[in-house]
Amino acid sequence: MRIGNLDEQNHADGLAELIETSGPDQMTKSQKRKNWWHYYKWYVIGGVILFAALIHIIGNAMGLFTKSPDLQIAYVGIDSLPEDTVTALEQTFAALIEDFNRDGEVIVQVNQYTGDPNAADAETAYYQYASEITLMGDISSCESYLFLLEDPQGFQREYQILAEPDGSCPGDADYSVDGKVIRWTDCPLLSSADLGSYTLLAAGQEITGSNQELLSGLFLGRRCFYNDKTTDNREACDSLWQLLLGSLEN
Repeated sequence: MRIGNLDEQNHADGLAELIETSGPDQMTKSQKRKNWWHYYKWYVIGGVILFAALIHIIGNAMGLFTKSPDLQIAYVGIDSLPEDTVTALEQTFAALIEDFNRDGEVIVQVNQYTGDPNAADAETAYYQYASEITLMGDISSCESYLFLLEDPQGFQREYQILAEPDGSCPGDADYSVDGKVIRWTDCPLLSSADLGSYTLLAAGQEITGSNQELLSGLFLGRRCFYNDKTTDNREACDSLWQLLLGSLEN
């Protein structure tokens, strides 16, 4: 037998022995785990990341990872309020209330529902319709307790949700706002608050103005409840309304 053939035979025998001694059945549990992790670790890591992302999205959508507001205010008008104005509103009302839901933080949330009901173009009308649907969802689920209104008469004709002075709902034929709303400028707790100014971009130009001046033409009302379903922290919200009314009398 030639030396070359002998070398090849020895090499083949050694390889066979190596495969036999290091095959899956001969590996220890620790070696099997390391081998499995080597080939599948990126699948595991990718799966964990995807699962965490789904939990985050679902949790935020259900409000599981955010604290619930103590008070919600719905603004209804043609144009959206500037972000600076919304922040000033939330801070002002937060200073008037306590931690109603006892979660360690006072949170006021302003929900904006805007659009021109008389808009002629299709795009504006579409956004108006979408805003109305969202507002009706707010009313149906009793999210907002206070309503900051540009046109209280039109709002009451459309939704008939503003409460009587005693908190009850208006009669079937009562679409008036008498005794149901507070003019912003008539309430010292609101009109005397330091709300600062707002800044926004319009037509490529920076515009600034007074938040108090912007809000001076608005009206505030509270909603009534036609059935047992009510806003969260209703009794505490009722106390806030009485506080606002009390400031009118002084």
